[in-house]
Amino acid sequence: MTIVDAHFHVWRQDDLPWLKGPMQPRIFGPYEPIRRDYPMSEYLDDIAGTGVTKSVYVQANWPTDRAEDEAAWIESLIAETGWPHGLVAYADMGAEDVRPALDRLARFPHLRGIRQQFHWHQNPTYRFAPHADLCRDATVQKNVARLADYGLVFDLQVFDAQMDGACALARACPDVTFVLQHAGMLEDTSDAGRAKWRTAMEGLAKCPNVVSKLSGFGTFQHRLDPDLIAWLTTETVGMFGADRCLWGSNFPIEKLWTDYTALIEAHRRAAGGLSAAEQQAIFHDTATRVYRLA
Repeated sequence: MTIVDAHFHVWRQDDLPWLKGPMQPRIFGPYEPIRRDYPMSEYLDDIAGTGVTKSVYVQANWPTDRAEDEAAWIESLIAETGWPHGLVAYADMGAEDVRPALDRLARFPHLRGIRQQFHWHQNPTYRFAPHADLCRDATVQKNVARLADYGLVFDLQVFDAQMDGACALARACPDVTFVLQHAGMLEDTSDAGRAKWRTAMEGLAKCPNVVSKLSGFGTFQHRLDPDLIAWLTTETVGMFGADRCLWGSNFPIEKLWTDYTALIEAHRRAAGGLSAAEQQAIFHDTATRVYRLA
């Protein structure tokens, strides 16, 4: 099976104030080992021999006024190396009108989607968005809906407590495909936490224009946990179906606690009880369709 990595990053530390500035508490824990350049050459070394043949770069939080610079740099890497094969860039959905920003980004031929992180949590360490309800904001809904005119998807990042709002956003933008980041970022793995996450995910799975990434499952554990990967895979595929699930490595974040081969093997084992067609969907076909990689 050839594999698509539908969620990874490369970077130059000088472009990322969050990575170059003083150490801060972050959801993925201490991050000294990745507080450096992570070039495409290293990513290609990491994936060597794993079966990954295509990948999708997801924006890495450059300063928001440098979104075009980030996209231009990724296009330069594609010209140089042939990788990645798709680009998810940043644009501000809270702007009065996002179309001028999208018009500027549209000149990049590998642009496939936009990510703006909407996740907010009671725990300040887990917060990114300014408040919890961006998905319900009328301006945000209007701007996200405009992605359909550009043929772009929206990479949606929310916690389970925000998923009612995410459902409202998905319903307000029926012509946009939403790619849920990291299967909704389960952070409370207690029985009660899992039940809360499952209930919220069931609501989101009822929106036919939402697909889910099986990625970032070590974010809150800060380790490779095959049992959790298996549980999350089984639950998410059970709710969304394999044709609405896609795999991503979230490298180099996951490189903090594992290597690429061990990560992909854990995910493949987690999906091992599914049919060959379902595994093909998760590891290749869904990403190819959603991000137009064919």
